[in-house]
Amino acid sequence: MTRHGDLTTIEVDQYFLYPPAKVWRALTTPELMAQWLMPNDFRPVVGHRFTFRARPVARTGFSGAIACQVLEVTPPRRLRISWADAAHPDRMATEVAWTLQPEGKGTRLLLQHSGFDPDDPTQQLARQFMNGGWRSHVLRRLGDLLNALT
Repeated sequence: MTRHGDLTTIEVDQYFLYPPAKVWRALTTPELMAQWLMPNDFRPVVGHRFTFRARPVARTGFSGAIACQVLEVTPPRRLRISWADAAHPDRMATEVAWTLQPEGKGTRLLLQHSGFDPDDPTQQLARQFMNGGWRSHVLRRLGDLLNALT
C-alpha cells in the first residue's frame, strides 16, 4: 500500500502461498513475465537493457514502449530495474523494485515503483493509472500464473 500522501511512489504488498523460488522464477523468466506483465526481452543480468511492450496511453503521452535497465539482481530476494517511456526517457524516469520475503510457507512480495514527480500533473496521472495496473497485475495476473505453474 502506498504511504498516505506519498505522491512519488506506488507500493503493493501481496502474500503468495508459494516459496520465494517459485515467485522469483515468475519475476525473472522472460516468457513467464510476458504472461503476467508484458512482452519483453528481459534477462536477469545487471546492466542488461530491455523493453516492455504495451498499449500506448494518449492521456499521459505514453508511447507503449518501456525502456528498462536491470539495476539489481539478488536471487531470490530482490530485482530492481529502471523504467521510462522509450520515446521520452527523460520525461518520466522511475524505478521498479520487487522484494521477496519468506513468510510462513509462502512469500511476501513487496513492489515499489518510485520516482514520480509530485508536481507534474502528467506524472501523477500516470502514477494513478499504474497504481491500478500494478495492483491488478500483481494481485490477479501474477497470482493466476503462480497457481498454474508446476
